[in-house]
Amino acid sequence: MSRKLRLAYFAHSLRSDWNNGNAHFLRGLLRAVASLGSDVTIFEPAHGWSVDHLMEEPEGAESMRKFEATYPDLSISCYEESETADSGIWSNKLRDFDVVVLHEWNPPRLAAMLLQLRGELGFRLLFHDTHHRASSSPDQIRNFGTDQFDGVLAFGEALSCIYRDVFGIKRVWTLHEAADVTVFRPNPGEQKTADVIWIGNWGDDERKAEIREFFLCPAAHLRNRKFVIHGVRYPEGALQALRDAGVAYAGYLPNLDAPAAYGAARLTLHIPRQQYTRAMTGIPTIRVFEALACGIPLISAPWSDTEQLFREGDFLFVRDHREMTQAVEYLLTHPAAAQDQALRGLETILARHTCRHRAEQLLDICEEVLA
Repeated sequence: MSRKLRLAYFAHSLRSDWNNGNAHFLRGLLRAVASLGSDVTIFEPAHGWSVDHLMEEPEGAESMRKFEATYPDLSISCYEESETADSGIWSNKLRDFDVVVLHEWNPPRLAAMLLQLRGELGFRLLFHDTHHRASSSPDQIRNFGTDQFDGVLAFGEALSCIYRDVFGIKRVWTLHEAADVTVFRPNPGEQKTADVIWIGNWGDDERKAEIREFFLCPAAHLRNRKFVIHGVRYPEGALQALRDAGVAYAGYLPNLDAPAAYGAARLTLHIPRQQYTRAMTGIPTIRVFEALACGIPLISAPWSDTEQLFREGDFLFVRDHREMTQAVEYLLTHPAAAQDQALRGLETILARHTCRHRAEQLLDICEEVLA
């Protein structure tokens, strides 16, 4: 971008990553935008859903402290929920910004307020979507008035197509997630304490069958290997299934601790939610980028890399629990092959999928919108 940008970003939370994968990418993206010379301010609610749940975790306060220590360069302004109805407050706060970005995980009333202020203050307004609601619950997205925004940022071409074809929005850009390689990088000196690690949430049963197929079944067959799961929102039935399969459940893992956790394991898995193998095909989760950036071998359950984000050999694809079991055993018993695969995946991340790459793309988009 030819001139210094003044960017305001409205997020659900960057301080908390509790059941909030959006925070992973946004932390790195906005750090990279600022490092390229732009002024960036993040606005988020002081007591959002993710923050409140984080503070209920034993590690919650430490997770927040570690975030602040790791990202002291991020300028975060917290506000009370009641302030979203007061356009006068925001008229003063947003007066000097060129571009305002609203993330999808925010209330529609905030979108209405920003649309009102855009006419008064003259900034450009973008909508950033990193979820599947545009496909699974389109009426919820329509409540944001996305057709009135100056454009939409979508985290995969499949989602971009939905905004173009279903919502009739012409100015849509595909902005993939990526790894923050200032944080996620290989940690070769870490002592191995697990064979297979998976970091992910049980959530709302969006991949219950897939977790059983691609993690619990292989774990039950390979009782001599140590399988570990980190995540939240595991109901008692899910926890019992883990115990039955011999899997160690390790609970909430602050995302900033993930590089050390990957470093302490011999390989990891990718288990996509159902939405990302069907209507939203071609979109990997942030965990794929982060794991590969940490230099750990990865085995993936089925999804279609329709945009060719990765090269053949960056990770292994398997079709069912039998192939997953075989692939796990192969990589664990062939460490040279596992290392070659991990280095190839890391090479792809560094060449194509860092937050610096996405920040440069975002600045180009902003320049286009401002023009």
